[in-house]
Amino acid sequence: MIKSRNREKWLARKARVRKSVHGDPARPRLSVFRSAKHIYAQVIDDESGKTLATASSLDKELRGGDKVKKAQLAEKVGQLLAVRCLAKNIKQVVFDRNGFIYHGRVAKLADGARAKGLLF
Repeated sequence: MIKSRNREKWLARKARVRKSVHGDPARPRLSVFRSAKHIYAQVIDDESGKTLATASSLDKELRGGDKVKKAQLAEKVGQLLAVRCLAKNIKQVVFDRNGFIYHGRVAKLADGARAKGLLF
């Protein structure tokens, strides 16, 4: 398979961000993945290699109902993730934008998580 130029650039940005972002038990890493239709977020403890909490636009709590714009849905995903983290006594995280520009849906997800009390 031939890699496209955009994918190569994304992988380079992702590697550059991950050099400095590391999650530990005190401050796990909040990693975001954005596809064309959906957005996914997970909180990861890098030392043990375990995923502590997840949320995505595919969750049952967020699906169905009214038509919602992707940016609004991303904010709801951030809020849902923050609620799940606070239920597991995770209050602080390190934000990993995963090579995506901190703009649009990625920024909305972060704003939603901050609004519900997650610190980063």
